[in-house]
Amino acid sequence: MRILVVEDDPAAARAIAEAISQARHNALAAASAEHARTLLNTEPIDLAIVDLGLPGADGFSLVKRLRHEGRNLPVLILTGRSGIDDRVNALDLGADDYLTKPFEPRELVARCRALLRRANGRSSNLLEIGALRIDLRSGRVRIDNRDIDISRNERIALETLCAKAGSVVEKNELATLLACDGEELSLHAVEACISRLRGKLGNSVSIRALRGIGYRLDESMS
Repeated sequence: MRILVVEDDPAAARAIAEAISQARHNALAAASAEHARTLLNTEPIDLAIVDLGLPGADGFSLVKRLRHEGRNLPVLILTGRSGIDDRVNALDLGADDYLTKPFEPRELVARCRALLRRANGRSSNLLEIGALRIDLRSGRVRIDNRDIDISRNERIALETLCAKAGSVVEKNELATLLACDGEELSLHAVEACISRLRGKLGNSVSIRALRGIGYRLDESMS
């Protein structure tokens, strides 16, 4: 998953990004509300972590703008402000959760997982499609109670396809999700990743290619 960190303090942004990376998610950083909106308009984002004390437009304004535009991505406020008025205001404007600094990395990641589950209509950290079972917390992938060894990129691609099972995931979106440290990933590399993934998954699920568009994962009919 790709998580946007909207934080103007470089040290805090690094700490948040490190916690997200250790949980096997990709972190994108924005030091202002304006930069955050640019990334939201150009990148696939699954969740936003927003500080309130931003330069220029503050976190309240960003959340209000996002909801006014009809954006439904989960928003977690992470701030040093602990007052009840700030909490109530942020939640009333459309934030989904509120956490104060200093924070415990494990709690931050757990709250992110909970928001992502809720956004995808799930009640647990497990993704199950047919014989395939993915534990989003541990990253463990199993087919018929047998562990499957997959790479980082294969896992990210599989989690994305499973979370959107039955719907098309564009190839360009997968290229962006699989890119590491800002390096671009070619569409050919995406195709190779999906090919390897198919080989490891066998007939447990079906990953169908839609020419010129992307891929769709469905439960296998075999």
